[in-house]
Amino acid sequence: MPAQIMRTAYSKVSVKSQTVLPAEVREWLSIGPGDRLRYVITPEGVTIDKAPAEGEDPFVAFTEWGSPIDDEDYADL
Repeated sequence: MPAQIMRTAYSKVSVKSQTVLPAEVREWLSIGPGDRLRYVITPEGVTIDKAPAEGEDPFVAFTEWGSPIDDEDYADL
């Protein structure tokens, strides 16, 4: 996101660890009911974006390499 349009939005986490995405985040990511989110965890922080449709992700079939250890080992690729 270019610096000139950087904004901040907030939401609370419920006792069930749920939150509501602020309207401007939903609009920015074109998120609607039934869409999936992707959380990318790095040493610098967490990035949230709209997950590609399952049919669009070429690696979705490789579940044997989907453990947290694999994510860490292959994070720099």
